[in-house]
Amino acid sequence: MPAFGMEGKAGRRAWRGPLAGLAVWALASPGMAVPARSAAFDIVPLGVEGGLVEGATTAWYLAAHAAKTGLACDAGTLVPGIRAGREHGAFPKGEDDGTILHERIRAYAITHAHLDHVAGMVMASPDDSAKPIFALGPVNDALAQDYFNWSAWPNMGDRGAAPQLGRYTYRDLSPGSRAQEVEGTDLALRAFPLAHGGVLSTAFLVQSGPDAILCMGDTGPDAVEGSDRLDQLWQAVAPLVRAGHLRAILVETSYTNARRDEELFGHLTPRWLNRELERLAGHVGDTDALRGLNVVIGHIKPSLALAREPAVQTIARELEESRTLPVRFWIARQGERLTF
Repeated sequence: MPAFGMEGKAGRRAWRGPLAGLAVWALASPGMAVPARSAAFDIVPLGVEGGLVEGATTAWYLAAHAAKTGLACDAGTLVPGIRAGREHGAFPKGEDDGTILHERIRAYAITHAHLDHVAGMVMASPDDSAKPIFALGPVNDALAQDYFNWSAWPNMGDRGAAPQLGRYTYRDLSPGSRAQEVEGTDLALRAFPLAHGGVLSTAFLVQSGPDAILCMGDTGPDAVEGSDRLDQLWQAVAPLVRAGHLRAILVETSYTNARRDEELFGHLTPRWLNRELERLAGHVGDTDALRGLNVVIGHIKPSLALAREPAVQTIARELEESRTLPVRFWIARQGERLTF
C-alpha cells in the first residue's frame, strides 16, 4: 500500500508514492466530509473485497447523516466489519458490536445471493435482532431455498422450510417501483435489476429526503452482458445527477484492465466503469453536472499471485488513466467512514 498524505482543509488523503498526482481519493480519517454543501449520508464500508479472504467481503452500512439507525446494503461481512469500524472511530464511542448489529442496522438490502454478499448475515443470524430483508423477489427466494433451509443453515426467515423461525421477514421489491420506506430509519429504497454473468443482481437507490446514494451489486458492462440494465439504471438516476441530489455511487471494480472480457464473469474493470459513467453522462446531458460526483469503489478481488503492485493500486491508477469525466473516485477501506 502507498503512504497517505493530507491534502486540503477537508482532511482528504490522496494516493502518494507511485500514484502521486492522481485524482483518486481513498477513504481516510473518520468523519471526513466533502466540502461545499451540507452532509446527507454516512457510509461505513464493512467489507470491501470481492472474495478470497473471509471477514472482508462486501457490505456497506448506510445511514442518513448523523442518524442513529440505518441499513446494511449487502452483508458479506458483518461483525468483523463492525469491529473494524469501531477501531477506526466510525461509530460513536461506547457502542459495542451488539448495539451496532442489533440497533443501528435495522434492515438488510441484499443485491444478490452470492456467498460473498450474504455470509455475514447468515452467520450472524442466530444472534441478530429481528429485521426485514429487502430484495428483488428471486433474490429473497434464493436466500430461503439455498441458505435458510435447515440444511445449509437453520431457517431464520418467514418462508421456506418448516419450522420458520421468523427472525427475518422477507420484503420483496419490484423493479423500479416507488420507494419503500425502511422502518426505524430515515431511508427509503428502490430496486433496479442488474446483469451479473447470468445471475440477477440489484442496484438499490437509497433515498433520504431529496438526496440519494446508489448502492450497486455486482454487474458486468451492458456490452459484455448483452443487456440494457445498466442503461436503464442510468436513465433512472440521471435526473438526480442533473439536480445534484445523487451524493454517491457505490460500485464494484473487481478486476484490472488486464482481465479479458470473456473472463469478467459479470464484473467491471476501470476501463469498463469509466465507459459506463460516460453513458450516464449521456443521459444527464451535461458533463459538468457530474463534477465532483462521488464514485466509491469496492469489491476489488484480491489475489494470491505475486504481482509488482497490489490490485487496489493498479485499479486506482487505471481508473485515473481511463477517466474522461470530472467525477471523484474513492477506494473504499474497511471500517473507515465517509460522509457525503
